[in-house]
Amino acid sequence: MIQKILFSQPRPETAHNPYTRLEEQFNVQCEFHQFIHIEGLTAKEFRQQHINPLDYTAVILNSKLGAEHYFRLCEEMRINVPDSMHYYCNSEQVGLYLQKFINYRKRKVFFPETGNKFEDILPAMHRRPNEKYLMVLSDIHNHDVINMFADNHVEVQPAIMYRTVTTPWPADQTFDYDLIALFTPAGVTSLRENFPDWKQGPTLIAAFGEGTVRALEEAGYRVDIEAGPGKTFASLPMAIADYLENNQ
Repeated sequence: MIQKILFSQPRPETAHNPYTRLEEQFNVQCEFHQFIHIEGLTAKEFRQQHINPLDYTAVILNSKLGAEHYFRLCEEMRINVPDSMHYYCNSEQVGLYLQKFINYRKRKVFFPETGNKFEDILPAMHRRPNEKYLMVLSDIHNHDVINMFADNHVEVQPAIMYRTVTTPWPADQTFDYDLIALFTPAGVTSLRENFPDWKQGPTLIAAFGEGTVRALEEAGYRVDIEAGPGKTFASLPMAIADYLENNQ
């Protein structure tokens, strides 16, 4: 019988959300705890990569977070980012977010017209064969994107500027849930680091995405519910609702 569900992410800010509907429909209790958080590298840590941002004519950004840490580190290292710098972003949202940091002009910011695939800005890159690219990344990142650029003859220098860190579990909070929902491989790492002696037993685990499923299986956990691209359900709340509908 599922009564308490833990979601490894912050509580939604709005009252009307899929988790509230789960509680109302199935009489379950949903709790939230952010298993991971982001820390920016210090200037000293970044310099250990022996990368000088001014050696590059363009920056590749895959998130607003990446933009924030790029400009933060440049400021900490007293680097004046030149107005001539180009920015290649994986989405319009990231591209427009740059207005917070630069004098925004379309001719220096490139992003896909639809979607969030870097493949869609390859034509713009190929039109500038002399561009030198620096890609802002987390310590945990998708190497497939780097390989995609290499396969398309675009040389990219990865630059780690922030990292994913385990958020400690509160000492005064018990860990007794009937179902745990994890969204990222880093969340799996956090589970192991916070509870190294925890045995899954009858506790169900729901996983979003192939990477999370793989990380759980490699860690020796059993995956009971799956959601994500290519799955029957696109979201974990939907997959969990289906499970509860058929098993409660």
